[in-house]
Amino acid sequence: MTGRGNELGGFLRASRARIEPGDAGLAGGVSGRRVRGLRREEVAVLAGVSADYYARLEQGRERNPSAQVIDAIGRALRLPADAREHLYRLAGLNPRSGPDSRRDLVHPSLLRLLETFPGAAAYALGPAFDVLAANPIANALLSPFGDERNMPRVLFTHPEAKTVFTDWELLRRSTVYALRLNAGRFPDNTGITGLVAELSEVSPEFRALWDQNNVGSLTRAFKVFVHPEVGRIELTYQTFEVVDAPGQLLLVGTPEPGSRSEQALTYLASMAEPG
Repeated sequence: MTGRGNELGGFLRASRARIEPGDAGLAGGVSGRRVRGLRREEVAVLAGVSADYYARLEQGRERNPSAQVIDAIGRALRLPADAREHLYRLAGLNPRSGPDSRRDLVHPSLLRLLETFPGAAAYALGPAFDVLAANPIANALLSPFGDERNMPRVLFTHPEAKTVFTDWELLRRSTVYALRLNAGRFPDNTGITGLVAELSEVSPEFRALWDQNNVGSLTRAFKVFVHPEVGRIELTYQTFEVVDAPGQLLLVGTPEPGSRSEQALTYLASMAEPG
């Protein structure tokens, strides 16, 4: 076992020992516990990974965690910024690949375009379908998923996905096919390979779809959301590729003019306004 593995495991054990179950939103308190803090299985649940995967990571038997997994574990352990950066380094990852720097990765033209769609849900996706940046309406639309901004992970691990997306199964299938297409286009992209390894580990449904070896693009699509604040929202999405930033996409979802969905987006925009 390498020194890096020992250090990572030691840091994870110490970090979970400092978190009480109640502080992490878990019921049951501390009665019947032999040691302080969270159990391995509880960290795994909070991070959205399998208990076996997390155990191997803590024991140093898993050598190559993805940035997405380390991000999820850091949030599960409620690590502050400095501790998250340290966690990334112990895992052999560049901290700048973490979620706090996603906006820095977006091509400037995409950031400018996001501001030109005040009445639509617009967001920029990276090759692994991380939401790199979003306008206020898109952020409000995705708010049921909390801090999670990787769409494949949302679709296959988040408990709210099946409720929010009415075409959940179709969306999961098309997303996996598009992810496989990107895996072929960008074979050296560690974000994609790490995400595929992670979801193959924790989701039999993802693994089955991935093994079908089908590919497809994220093109024009009709999507229906059921948002907890405003209810049903119907949007037609257009997808635009960025020539100067291979793998980055701009997705823009627009409602039918004069529809209830347009009114719902207007309300979401008002909720997103400061003050």
